[in-house]
Amino acid sequence: MDKFKFYNDPGHGWLRVPKKLLKELSIADKITGYSYMSRTYAYLEEDCDATTFHEAMKKKLNMPDLKFDDYTVDCYEDGDSHVRLYPAYEPE
Repeated sequence: MDKFKFYNDPGHGWLRVPKKLLKELSIADKITGYSYMSRTYAYLEEDCDATTFHEAMKKKLNMPDLKFDDYTVDCYEDGDSHVRLYPAYEPE
């Protein structure tokens, strides 16, 4: 299984996910404006949107015991993360 980068700084965290995967999982319209986006990725905020993604992944993979740490790798940034510079997420 591919690993997704989980960017976090002292204040918050975001899971980087290809926007096309959100469409494939039929959750692109369920992601809030508290997440961010670049041209090809969504950076899902850790409290709500990353959970929405995690639940969709468990269903897709038919793995009810799938843990978030099974498919993520931490990318800690000391100070404000570069993710905070991206625009707020909007579904396409």
